[in-house]
Amino acid sequence: MSANPPTTSQRLLLQGGRILDPATQTDRVGDVLVVDGRIAAIAPTITAEPNDHVMTLTPEHWVTPGLVDIHVHFRDPGQPAKETTLTGAHAAMAGGFTSVCIMPNTRPTLDNTHTLEYVQQAAQQTPVRIFPVCAVTEGLKGERITPMAQLAGLGSVAFTDDGLCVMNAQIMKQALDYSAQLDVPIMQHAEDHNLSGKPAMHAGHVACCLGLPGMSNAAESTIVARDIELARATGGHVHVCHISTQEAVELVHRAQAEGLKVTAEVTPHHLVLTEDALWGYDTDYKMCPPLRAEADRQAVVAGLIDGTIGAIATDHAPHTATEKARPFTQAPMGVVGLETAVGVVLTHLYHTNMMDALTLVSRMTWEPVQIMHLDRQQPGIGRLAVGELADITVIDPNASWVVDPTAFLSKSRNSCFKSMTLTGKPLTTIIAGQVVWQAHNAAPSRQLTTP
Repeated sequence: MSANPPTTSQRLLLQGGRILDPATQTDRVGDVLVVDGRIAAIAPTITAEPNDHVMTLTPEHWVTPGLVDIHVHFRDPGQPAKETTLTGAHAAMAGGFTSVCIMPNTRPTLDNTHTLEYVQQAAQQTPVRIFPVCAVTEGLKGERITPMAQLAGLGSVAFTDDGLCVMNAQIMKQALDYSAQLDVPIMQHAEDHNLSGKPAMHAGHVACCLGLPGMSNAAESTIVARDIELARATGGHVHVCHISTQEAVELVHRAQAEGLKVTAEVTPHHLVLTEDALWGYDTDYKMCPPLRAEADRQAVVAGLIDGTIGAIATDHAPHTATEKARPFTQAPMGVVGLETAVGVVLTHLYHTNMMDALTLVSRMTWEPVQIMHLDRQQPGIGRLAVGELADITVIDPNASWVVDPTAFLSKSRNSCFKSMTLTGKPLTTIIAGQVVWQAHNAAPSRQLTTP
């Protein structure tokens, strides 16, 4: 990894890659020239100048907008043993992500101007574009709404009590009233805590066999149904975090058909894993919402393919090894995901011919930006266009590798994809024209320093 990329030239030329820009539906082989941090030209061929940094690619390499993850937990402030802003940003860059939205369940909670200022100052220490999402309620207690207008004015791109559901319907309606006025999403952790109790996994056949308490599909879908009604009443924007059930996907699909402001995201682990992963009582497969039944997995895949679900988001949730070593019912929920996301979705969706390259890239770039309106804060992100900031990810879709959590740049190792062989890997991450991370097995480049 290189946090200090070469500065002897302000020109970077990416030659011969497959350029994928969902915003303009571009899918072609060509060259991309970056000058002084912005995209200066995109053409079939561009002649290099003597002092250019040249990255020689092949038509098999993807050149995409910088990847965007709208749902991560960096645990800063308050839990540096799990993750810090810097280590979280390193994990993001290694995963090909140039922009992330951080969740507010920190210690103290990201629910006030002082904590927001701290987070923004910490973000300035890394090249990754870090967009804060503040809490809906003070202390995530669900009792009193935060000063949303003030926080939005200072840079909060959305609001959520993620980790907890906004259970009080009146509070949620109030938040959606603000959503309509401020034009910001309310990201809902859809879990009726009265129905879910203290679950360890999905309420299904495996939970019955293992003797573990489970969370039903209804715990998710009842909240999604309620919030859709509140969106209809207020004109606010409900965004369903980490959607996991077939019932919730259908509800979102119907709401979108009505023209309501309802969007959703899905994690890589809910796209490819099911409750069957829990047979070994391995806490690295314990997350919230839990891994569901195969019918649910198929439903979220279908929803992603048809566009009902507009974003792939990792819900990167680092925990220490000590915490995850607790007995299954006592271990915390959550898995890391930034460094495996590209490999997982390419292996299971692209290489199985379920999704084409441009659509898959769209769900990880342009569409998440649109859902969260991130281009208001940073115009041009999520797309490859002449004149825009050069946030770029280079991906080798055919690179085969084995997930080794001990090699992660994240502080935490709680991966549900450990030891899995994946096909597809980020090679280079570029932010504002600067190479901030490059894989050791990246394609040879002329006059480009390799970390």
